[in-house]
Amino acid sequence: MSKNFYTNTFECDGEVLSPTFISFSLGDGVSVELKQLAQVSPKAHITGGGTELSLMVDNSKVLHRLYEQWKNKGVKFIQTPVELIFGITFVAIDPDGHRIRVFTQNKKSQNQNQNGL
Repeated sequence: MSKNFYTNTFECDGEVLSPTFISFSLGDGVSVELKQLAQVSPKAHITGGGTELSLMVDNSKVLHRLYEQWKNKGVKFIQTPVELIFGITFVAIDPDGHRIRVFTQNKKSQNQNQNGL
């Protein structure tokens, strides 16, 4: 179920690295890997919702376009686009209940990062 969700949402085919491990290349040397929970070592005790994957996008236009694309694909959201202290963000959830936060930094956060604050 997760493989199909990420293939559709990220618009890329996952590369099966083993029967229990798949990799999704997002471009520019960035990839997301999924491992079947029953096969992880050491054993995991948290299931569903125990992870938040954060993806930073270039600007609010890209963020809103991505939100609309995912919404049209039937992705479920626990937070619609909203401006918070660090910038604009939304949070989707995958079929296992894990959070996917997409955000863009506001100018103040960008300046603080550039100045090492």
